[in-house]
Amino acid sequence: MQESQEQQGGEAACWLNQVCEECGRVREDSSRPGCEHCGHDPRGTRTAASGRGSRRRDRDSEGKARNARPRDGLGRPLPHGEQGVPRAPEGVVRTPERTLEEAQRLLDDGMPFHAHEVLEDAWKSAPEAEAPLWKGLAQLAVGITHLARGNTKGGARLLLRGAEGIEPYGSSPPHGIDVAGLADWARATAEGAEETGRPDADGKAAGEPAAPGLRRQG
Repeated sequence: MQESQEQQGGEAACWLNQVCEECGRVREDSSRPGCEHCGHDPRGTRTAASGRGSRRRDRDSEGKARNARPRDGLGRPLPHGEQGVPRAPEGVVRTPERTLEEAQRLLDDGMPFHAHEVLEDAWKSAPEAEAPLWKGLAQLAVGITHLARGNTKGGARLLLRGAEGIEPYGSSPPHGIDVAGLADWARATAEGAEETGRPDADGKAAGEPAAPGLRRQG
């Protein structure tokens, strides 16, 4: 059965949360608490042994489920009470032109996590014929986010998935999107990350790649 747009998008199905931090592979079964590939459980034994019941989910001003913890520029949760980077409201319907402008600005400003939220909104509201394109663009932004966070394997895999998702639109790209250029950039960046993006002695990654241009120039 085909997933509904609500099942595809949103906080629970967000691509950012579907990459295993241990093995870097994309988790296909989000209903499982741990990774089906390597068995890693991000909750750890402390959570499993806490004996606490299910926590009431945070919700935004419109009543939608959304984690209320502040986040940094790469979308990583910060302790409650710390000053985070403001997030755009979820579920905003934008024109394709405005979506691309906002996402490009966020990518250029080094905030790929926030760019992925804008592109994910477009994916959830796009016509059926274009939904895979916006999904692929959102995956590219998530791939950049993971690379910047130091998850080389997961970032590279999502870049490749994003490239595969947008390539069918290469013969007639809508909205001036540089499909061919983005796909080439994603593959080259993924290959380079796997070759040279290993964490250094301090555990830090090689860094976030230069932001790609979403639209064709000229």
